[in-house]
Amino acid sequence: MLEAINLTKKYGDFTALQSLNLTINEGEIFCLLGANGAGKSTTINLFLNFIGATSGSAKINDLDVTKHARETKQLLSYIPENLMLYKNLTGLENLQFFCGLGGKHQSKGELEELLEQSGLQTDFINRRVSNYSKGMRQKVGIALARARGSKVLLLDEPTSGLDPKASNEFSELLLSMKEKGVATLMATHDLFRAKDTGTHIGIMKEGRLLEKFESQEVSFRDLEKLYLKHMHN
Repeated sequence: MLEAINLTKKYGDFTALQSLNLTINEGEIFCLLGANGAGKSTTINLFLNFIGATSGSAKINDLDVTKHARETKQLLSYIPENLMLYKNLTGLENLQFFCGLGGKHQSKGELEELLEQSGLQTDFINRRVSNYSKGMRQKVGIALARARGSKVLLLDEPTSGLDPKASNEFSELLLSMKEKGVATLMATHDLFRAKDTGTHIGIMKEGRLLEKFESQEVSFRDLEKLYLKHMHN
């Protein structure tokens, strides 16, 4: 569902991403680990076609994101660190609005059910988003991905700032999306979450993917050692 082929992004003499090769299949959750400036967000922004590649290509469902911008955007949902929702609208109204933009028109009842399935407490569905915690806003984002039938999830630090309970709930939601065959690319600092939720893990530093492996291949302790070794080299 997601493929990077020699994907490179340069800003003048600075290389933000160097020759990334990556494949993420249906039902896989690929977690990119790395410090700030490692190239994680650049990778996600290239798949979103927010920025253009200097060379190489990013593909979603075998379609190049620059040549097929509209089709590829319809396949994905993006949840950044701080999801932009309209604060003066309720969770339900936000969902109705964004689904309408994408040409999807579900009934009020169907959308309420999607919000409940995404873990939003029933008594918050009709409250303004200005009253929501970050975890609640992320749940609206997952509900939107479900409503749109997204095949791909792109997540940039979605659990930063969440308390352990909210972070765990978010992981449960990702696993439920995985069961539906959704391919997920998640940039994160959270080693525990990557090991616990990811099917695959990559370690990035200074625009390069240094390691990639299946999460079951390493213990959490070994992952921590490997990560720290790369960060200190």
